[in-house]
Amino acid sequence: MSPETLIAAALVLPLLIAAGIAVMGWSPNLREGVTFIGGGLLFLIIVLLTMHVAGGERPELNLGEAAPGLSLAFKLEPLGMLFALVASGLWIVNSFYSVGYMRGNRERNQTRFYICFALAIFGAMGVAMSANLFTLFIFYEVLTLSTYPLVAHKGDAAAKRGGRIYLLTLMGTSIGFLLPAVMWTWVLAGHSLDFVPGGLLAGVDISPVVASALLILFAFGVAKAALMPVHFWLPNAMVAPTPVSALLHAVAVVKAGVFTILKISIFIFGADLLEATPAREFILWVACFTMLVGSLVAMTKDNLKARLAYSTIAQLSYVVAGAMLADPAGWMGGSLQIAAHAAGKMTLFMCAGAIYVATGLTNISDMKGLGRKMPLVFIAFLIGSLSIIGLPPFGGAWPKYELMQGAIDHNNTYLSFVLIGSSLLNIAYLLPIPFLALLPPPGTKEPKPFKRPDGAPMPTVVAPLITAALCIILFFAVGPISKFLSPTVGDRVDYIADGGQP
Repeated sequence: MSPETLIAAALVLPLLIAAGIAVMGWSPNLREGVTFIGGGLLFLIIVLLTMHVAGGERPELNLGEAAPGLSLAFKLEPLGMLFALVASGLWIVNSFYSVGYMRGNRERNQTRFYICFALAIFGAMGVAMSANLFTLFIFYEVLTLSTYPLVAHKGDAAAKRGGRIYLLTLMGTSIGFLLPAVMWTWVLAGHSLDFVPGGLLAGVDISPVVASALLILFAFGVAKAALMPVHFWLPNAMVAPTPVSALLHAVAVVKAGVFTILKISIFIFGADLLEATPAREFILWVACFTMLVGSLVAMTKDNLKARLAYSTIAQLSYVVAGAMLADPAGWMGGSLQIAAHAAGKMTLFMCAGAIYVATGLTNISDMKGLGRKMPLVFIAFLIGSLSIIGLPPFGGAWPKYELMQGAIDHNNTYLSFVLIGSSLLNIAYLLPIPFLALLPPPGTKEPKPFKRPDGAPMPTVVAPLITAALCIILFFAVGPISKFLSPTVGDRVDYIADGGQP
């Protein structure tokens, strides 16, 4: 099968899965079977496409042009394939987890839930494989619209409010800021929006003021990256069921946001123009501010999902900071953070969901000693936490290392201190949770009895163990992953040898 056919299959398959789920909705087993089989096929297709890209190919598929420079087109490159692998691979794990969570919690409208999930993956695949900003913008909006029903899934007042904030914030920023930035780029580039190695705008005569204004529009127009002050939609979206939280934080939504920031930095601005853009430093400061404030707010939250939500806000800014460094180390660190954070944060959210299904507990202060009854869940939580913090031998160590290297290459003292400070704050708000659950202080009361006689459903325990194992695998797989990404993000050794150090 040709790569072009595989691209088409990767886009069509999630739509067919959504249709199959709708048809089989009368039978939970058949409905979920369609999800698993379809998800496995999609992941296989993405793996095959990744092999083509690793071999040096850059397959393309053009579905037509709406206007000069506005074509619905797809082109594969390493960074996009990393995102596609993360989204399609974790979809399978999340679907397995969802069976236990949705059935265990007796959630309503489960067929609609799985349909919207498949449509969200369709949006994520389109974002990952986009050949230009026009295509990316369309699928970015598909992702927003398909996930709105998931955020508002419970249908109560809190869910409806969270859904409204989610939709209005993401649509408002994309139409108010991102769309004008896309249109402005189209004009500046002479009616082109293609993702070009080295930067579409690299050879265009652009004043620093124009470049700065454009960069600011992009940075705050992509609200899925959750830079402050356009971050507030994310904590409000925590009213959704836990599998949706995993989708938002790990599988697709926020990863689409920071992926878009990286893609724009590398393929629209390029290293030289981005380095010469004054607003780059401003966005870097905003990212550092978001890292620290997000972590500080996380420390104040007793609700577990709220703490994890603010943790995500802080962690996403690692990718934005890496993008703004405009060098191979920063871009590599940001790219690795997409995969490492996805595995780590998905582990944490699935553990939170397992705790809720088994006990009904949502507050951290009520979980002391709970590790006696749920040791596997809290061991998985500990592994996910250590990866998010950035300690070896867990995958989250490498993004922090690369970002620190980028900061050193740029003689950027404040970023170095922010990275260290953020990691220390990560320790403060994450590690007490598993430690107090597994090693409670003397005199701790017996934890609340399970609300289910058999505790957490099996899938809600096994799934976080799978992603916890992935956190470890990513640490040892960094060599092949970095080699795969280097044609897109560059090589730090070559960068320094060529006099790239600012």
